[in-house]
Amino acid sequence: MCLKMNDGVNFGGPSIPLLPEALAESVWRPQPGLAKRERTRAQLVQAAIRVFTARGFAGSTMQELAAVAGMTTGTVYNHFKTKEEVASAVALLLADTLCRRITDSQQGVAEGAQRMAIGNQRYIWLAEQSPQWALMMLDVAAAAPELLLEIRDYVLADLRLGVKQKAFRIPNEAAAMDLINGTVAQAMRSVALGLAPPNHGRAVATCVLRGLGMEFAAAKEVAHRPLPAFPPTS
Repeated sequence: MCLKMNDGVNFGGPSIPLLPEALAESVWRPQPGLAKRERTRAQLVQAAIRVFTARGFAGSTMQELAAVAGMTTGTVYNHFKTKEEVASAVALLLADTLCRRITDSQQGVAEGAQRMAIGNQRYIWLAEQSPQWALMMLDVAAAAPELLLEIRDYVLADLRLGVKQKAFRIPNEAAAMDLINGTVAQAMRSVALGLAPPNHGRAVATCVLRGLGMEFAAAKEVAHRPLPAFPPTS
C-alpha cells in the first residue's frame, strides 16, 4: 500500500482515501530534467496530494501545504494564487498520470475499439477505487478546460484508429468526442456517488462503442474483455 503518501502528515479531520497504487507509484516518481521553478512546482503539487489526502480539500490550507513541502508560504503563493489553482494542478497531474498508465497497459492492443473500451473503463475504475479524487477531477474539469485538453489527444488517437479500422462510423470527430467525454464523465460521477449498479464500467463502455457505430453484439464482446493490468513502473 502507498502509506508513504501520508509520511509526515498527521492532521486531524476528514481525509481522502489514498490513490490506487498503480497511479500513486507514477505520481511520486521523480521527474528528471525539470528546471528549478518547474521542479519546485512539482514538489508543491505532490505536497498538496499529501495534504488533501490527510485533510480533504476543504480542510486544507496553503500554510499546511507549505509546511509539508518544506517551503515558505510565500513560495507557495509564487506558484499558486489560490487553493483552487492548486487543486487544478493536482487534477491535471492525476489526469496525465492516468492517461499515461492506461497507455502503458494498452501495449500490444491493436484494435481501436478495445483501446477505447479500456480507457473508458479505467476512468470509471478510478471512480470506484478513489471516489473523492475522481469527483475532484470532474469538478476541476468543469471549471478548467485545460484538463480535458490534457486527456483529449489520448482519446482522439484511439477514436481515429477505430475509424481507420472501420470499427467506428461517426458523423464527425467533435460529436464523437463529446459523446465519449460526456458519457464517461457522468458515469464516473454516478459511480463515485454510489448511484451506479455493479459492472457499470463494462455497460458504459458498451454504450460508448454502440454510439461510435458498432453493432451491439460486437460492442458488448469488446467491452467485456478482461482489462489488461497496469505494468510495473520502471
